[in-house]
Amino acid sequence: MNDKVGEGTSTGRNGADQPSAAPWLTVLIVDDHPVVREGLRGMLAAEPGITLVAEAASADEAIAMARVHRPDVVLMDLRMPDGDGVDATAGVLSVAPGTRVVVLTTYDTDADIVRAVEAGATGYLLKDTPRADLIGAIRSAVRGETVLGPTVAGRLVSRLRRPATDPLSTRETEVLALVARGQTNVEIGKALFISEATVKTHLLRAFGKLGVSDRTAAVTKAIELGMLPAPGTTR
Repeated sequence: MNDKVGEGTSTGRNGADQPSAAPWLTVLIVDDHPVVREGLRGMLAAEPGITLVAEAASADEAIAMARVHRPDVVLMDLRMPDGDGVDATAGVLSVAPGTRVVVLTTYDTDADIVRAVEAGATGYLLKDTPRADLIGAIRSAVRGETVLGPTVAGRLVSRLRRPATDPLSTRETEVLALVARGQTNVEIGKALFISEATVKTHLLRAFGKLGVSDRTAAVTKAIELGMLPAPGTTR
């Protein structure tokens, strides 16, 4: 991501000068419905620091466009005529490893959500997400944060929730400890020599065990339960 901010302009991946009022980032829209693409196109056009670099109407086009443009974020539909959005997510990340994929769909089944996250999606939102929340999610995704719509987070927590006595695994504890230090999923993966997708899986499992739906709440709850040391202390 090109995130230089200052006076004047900043130059993006395609060499074009962009206003520097906000971190400049690029987006690829993937959806087989023209009306949906048009709506997203208009929404993004009004946002400072965000540039729509391409659109795709199929899984194959998504992968091809990602290879060419290497966008910061892909807004990925889940159901397309020629392929599954989850498979397309894996394909996009294989040709553009630094890209973040945020699934944007009308489907919120447990299986779809888990499959998307395991394929490497950074976020999972429903198409009725308010505009401000969607823009915020795009910016959060670029920072390596997992973004989930409220309904989606609730379904994941319900699916993954365990009894309060079920302890965190060693790896889940390690991941949360690094979250507590302010590290992103990418940084955690590098520190633990695991993939970013694996980091997300450990986080989701920890969320379920702790009965929470975000990173901050997970760290707070783990400290309250004595699973992590309080700030400024060591074990």
